[in-house]
Amino acid sequence: MDQHTDVGKFLRSRRDRIAPEQVGLIGGGRRRVPGLRREEVAILAHISVEYYAKMERGDLRGVAPVILDQVAMALQLDDAETDHLHDLARAADP
Repeated sequence: MDQHTDVGKFLRSRRDRIAPEQVGLIGGGRRRVPGLRREEVAILAHISVEYYAKMERGDLRGVAPVILDQVAMALQLDDAETDHLHDLARAADP
């Protein structure tokens, strides 16, 4: 498994475990995903949907630590998970 796949799986798994109601969003309607949608993570992290989608595709090159922290907060990552996300980003930026 390559680093891009690792990043994508990691972010998707964390997104899938959070119900919209847990972060104050109305879940209404039919949902194809068990947890948050990409758009919802982007809103919570104060970044564009395109930027978050790029991250979830495994492209963490040039992502600022503050953005990683915003995504970590949106996904309710614990300290170890946040550190892992930062490690993945460092590995993407030689």
